[in-house]
Amino acid sequence: MWGVILLFVGLVLLLENFNVIDFYWRNVWAFWPVFLIISGVNILFNRNKSQTGNMIIIGVLVVMLGMVFYKGQQPPVNKNWIGDNFPKGFDKGFDVDIDDDNDDDVQKMSFSEPLAAGDAEKKTVLNISGGGTSFKLKGETDSLIVANVERRKGNFILQKESTDSVTTLTFKMKDQKNKWSMGDGGNDVDLSLNKKTEWTVNMNMGAGEVNFDFSDYKVRTFKFDGGAAALDIRIGQLLPITDVVVKTGVADVKLSIPQGSGCRIVTKTGLSARDFTGFIKIDNTNYETPNYKTASKKVFINLDGGLSNFEVNRY
Repeated sequence: MWGVILLFVGLVLLLENFNVIDFYWRNVWAFWPVFLIISGVNILFNRNKSQTGNMIIIGVLVVMLGMVFYKGQQPPVNKNWIGDNFPKGFDKGFDVDIDDDNDDDVQKMSFSEPLAAGDAEKKTVLNISGGGTSFKLKGETDSLIVANVERRKGNFILQKESTDSVTTLTFKMKDQKNKWSMGDGGNDVDLSLNKKTEWTVNMNMGAGEVNFDFSDYKVRTFKFDGGAAALDIRIGQLLPITDVVVKTGVADVKLSIPQGSGCRIVTKTGLSARDFTGFIKIDNTNYETPNYKTASKKVFINLDGGLSNFEVNRY
């Protein structure tokens, strides 16, 4: 039974990757009782250990998965993964917050922190968190940071803490207190950063999209820890050393580094696909550019992903 299910999931993912079908996994959730039926049939007929029983199990399984495959290709009616209708008693003990607003109901918000005296000489740490959000770097600003948000769900906050040597900015999506928020996606965030300060950017998010062009910024470290995400990051060469650390579940990651910088990649990527154009393979986990040892500017990349697509190119 599990072999057939794995074949089904693998086939759907393969067809999606080649753009043969559009499969909406959230539709599968509505069919969760199917897996109870499949498990029940398996238990019932497995006791007989007969060839007829096995054929019935496989037949039921194929029919049920066929239904799931058909419904999975239909655009979802509900925005939330679990839909609008809960099984009776499901919400007991939970304070569930479901945002039923229309996609057209967009609230525009703006956050900013001014560049205070001495901020340009300090290191700036930017911590970003939020699920289901598209982040883009739109350009520079005379302030320390500006964030323009098109908000559909959730709430955002920007906080600043400062010491003699480090300024810490925290930009995150904040849900209502004591609420379990379902489906908090659909937000767009345009960031503008000051080019004078040295940046360390830490991102922690689930599903989402990140498009940052750091080529004109002094970025010392970029760290990303997330789930199903799409990353497009361009690194500059304004600092002697830049560290890039990406840890993902299922993601599409594209990194661009300057031709003049030497780069080393360390991978722990499981079943992930890897495309490192212009790199020399040292062993199964390490890759280097031909100018790695001689270049005065260096980029160190650490990639960790279960089932992702990692691409690193030079520009």
